[in-house]
Amino acid sequence: MGGYVGAVDQGTTSTRFIVFDRRGEIVALDQREHAQICPRPGWVEHDALEIWRNTQATIDGALAKAHLSPSDLACVGLTNQRETTLLWDRRTGEPLHHALVWMDTRSEPLVARFAAEGGKDRLRAKTGLPLSTYFSSLELVWLFENIPGARERAEAGEVLFGTMDSWIAWNLTGRHFTDATNASRTQLMNLATLQWDDELLRLFGVPRACLPEIRSSSEIYGLCRGALAGVPLAAALGDQHAALFGEACFSPGDAKNTYGTGCFLLMNVGETPRASTKGLLSTLAYKLGDAKPSYALEGSVAIAGALVQWLRDNLGLIASSGEIEALARSVPDNGDVYFVPAFSGLYAPYWREDARGLIAGLTRFSTKAHIARAALEAAAFQTVDMLEAMEADSGVALEELRVDGGMAANDLLMQFQADLLGAPVVRPRCIETTALGAAYAAGLAVGFWSNVQELAAHWRADRRFEPLMPREERDRRLAKWRKAVARSLDWTG
Repeated sequence: MGGYVGAVDQGTTSTRFIVFDRRGEIVALDQREHAQICPRPGWVEHDALEIWRNTQATIDGALAKAHLSPSDLACVGLTNQRETTLLWDRRTGEPLHHALVWMDTRSEPLVARFAAEGGKDRLRAKTGLPLSTYFSSLELVWLFENIPGARERAEAGEVLFGTMDSWIAWNLTGRHFTDATNASRTQLMNLATLQWDDELLRLFGVPRACLPEIRSSSEIYGLCRGALAGVPLAAALGDQHAALFGEACFSPGDAKNTYGTGCFLLMNVGETPRASTKGLLSTLAYKLGDAKPSYALEGSVAIAGALVQWLRDNLGLIASSGEIEALARSVPDNGDVYFVPAFSGLYAPYWREDARGLIAGLTRFSTKAHIARAALEAAAFQTVDMLEAMEADSGVALEELRVDGGMAANDLLMQFQADLLGAPVVRPRCIETTALGAAYAAGLAVGFWSNVQELAAHWRADRRFEPLMPREERDRRLAKWRKAVARSLDWTG
């Protein structure tokens, strides 16, 4: 058995391949960004072939940096942006259309159509999810209704459906499968049985012949080909589930927040799904082999790090994402400017497709530094909204919040998050916990690591941010934020 574990981390804005050692330390990392294709307002697409090319390039790049060959890897895990939906030709491997990204809103009219009978929550009891543009079900309906012959070819088994884990795994191994965490985000899987649900398939008109097999999150699926020839592919998890696993949140009540393209707060709730009454999602946390599944409550925010990218690419306020903290620190506060980044509507706990982004509180005093600071603070405000709902649903008061993702490296944001929460924020030494979680799950499947207790022993804190803001100031800022959120609603109605 090789002495390292690899992980493909296929995210919304880039793809990475990371090699870890037995202590969970990074040995090598390679990354490639891919294009964000926005042909119309609210539409967001990815070129799946570009993503596959980037996946191969990052594998080659990371192995070369570490002077390793595939035989040095005991296994590889896979983690991916969730809900992003693709149809491709079984024979040629050619996509029928660009992938529809999870933040794409073109299926908004379909939400109204399917919610006409029973409302947006009609499927929550079975799937844990509301009807929304966010999930794969309605994206798939849109593809079937807009690509001539797609549904008929899918019924014949000539066209395959998958989220990006299925697409990457199919190219790596030639096998068509998904894991239960990703399947739980399609709105086609029964959350209790962990199987495709006939009633849901009939409702959305999805042929069973095009669906991938649902497997656990940690098992040997097959051997890789190409750049990873002969290496077992032994784990697959949606990115936020992988981050929960990588943060060693193995016990009920453990929670983490990932600050990536979006912002995703998950709390482990144990072996029984817990219904939300506060606008959160019930979802699968992970399933290890034949063991019982673990479930989670989740709060999802569409735009977090993507807002920094937007300031860079669309407005040109910064030349690189790394400049945002220095620009935001150049002013002592936000100057009473609040940024609601509802570019794709508002997700948890609001679930308002009619919301759109706004910047409130501008005066002649406002500068680009205030806008930059408000953009960072938006991720923290949205996290508070989710966490308050999560505490109400779970009955558990958060003692501390573990954080990860690219924006977690931003000290200004992490301190502001602790201030708003009134609770400590703890950043681990390795903030690449999404890839680490996939590597951990793969290593367990092949015996590279023995159990989750061994994994938990690897977790180390890098820095602990204690709240410093007076309660009165915190309450004032939260009230202003919620006033700004209220202004963003009913924009498309």
